Amino acid sequence: MRDNRIATFIRENRKAAGLTQEEFAVRSGLGLRFVRDLEQGKETVRLDKVNQALAMFGMEAVPGRIKIIEGNEVP
Repeated sequence: MRDNRIATFIRENRKAAGLTQEEFAVRSGLGLRFVRDLEQGKETVRLDKVNQALAMFGMEAVPGRIKIIEGNEVP
């Protein structure tokens, strides 16, 4: 599994806010299992829920260009 920047962002910001996964789940309106899956970098999570989690920190997932895939630049 490649580095999951969203998972890292959520985990680090949740901890910085002093929230447990359970507290974060309750405050964000998400299920605890989803929060755990998200922080573990599960690749098949729903984007609407990802954005719901990111909204807790004033962020949202938006399209962005992938710079390198397996050592090759993307045009």
